[in-house]
Amino acid sequence: MHSTLKKYLFTLLFLFSVSLFSQGAWTKAKNEAYVQLSFYNIAGYSGIYGNPDYRTERKITDNTLQLFGEYGISDKTTVLLSLPVKMIKAGDVVSSTAGVPITSDGSETTLGNLVLGVKHQLYNNKWAISGQLNVEANTGSYFEASGLRSGYDTYTLSPKLNIGRGYANFFVQASTGVDIRFNDYSSSYRAGAEVGVKPIKRLWLIGFLDFSTSFENGDVVLPEANRATGFYLNDQEYLAYGIKGIVEITQKFGVLANYTSAISGTNVPKRAVLGGGIYHKF
Repeated sequence: MHSTLKKYLFTLLFLFSVSLFSQGAWTKAKNEAYVQLSFYNIAGYSGIYGNPDYRTERKITDNTLQLFGEYGISDKTTVLLSLPVKMIKAGDVVSSTAGVPITSDGSETTLGNLVLGVKHQLYNNKWAISGQLNVEANTGSYFEASGLRSGYDTYTLSPKLNIGRGYANFFVQASTGVDIRFNDYSSSYRAGAEVGVKPIKRLWLIGFLDFSTSFENGDVVLPEANRATGFYLNDQEYLAYGIKGIVEITQKFGVLANYTSAISGTNVPKRAVLGGGIYHKF
């Protein structure tokens, strides 16, 4: 991103995130659980945001099957787990600066970066505030011939603050925090916000923004083949927006769908993410 634009977006999203509220601020009651299984698809693409924008060497497909769960170990403390299974593919050649491709076509199904986290309620009186710490494990894989990668080659610590307030048929939410990466990867600042409304019984419609900007404090050297696919590169940045729909089939079971697209970014696909899933409350 242009430096002036980056500073402006950083300030805007920081103010936005701390002045709105976060559904994520609420913890589960003791012994209460929530489980969600989702599928996310980024259809065949080759365009990547950059300065300037560039293309991957081959047509890329990025699918993720993700299991997410939360469990209340007390009324104020919730633990969480995110388990992503990546289904990634490098297809036909679309651009080769060397004239001869440096990557082979390939398709892989493997684990991404597993996330474990804990969230603790700090305040809950109309407004809810909680602190959260996620640990993203270095559980991804790299495939040298195709250049495909299923996760960052590093552990990540993600402390953040959630603030929120909800009503019967309306909520606003936000979070702000940092991703602290190691192994010569840059760390980043992140912020997100959502506004949700329940226009009819059992249906939620939600709009959201998600923002990440790199501190550019890492100088990891990734293989040329990895750079040719664009998977999990250093200094990724984005300003994204999206919509979500949640249908509450029963009080404990429901389905959801979402659409996410980037307004701008660095080292991220120029293609929307489509997702859907099911959830169950225990």
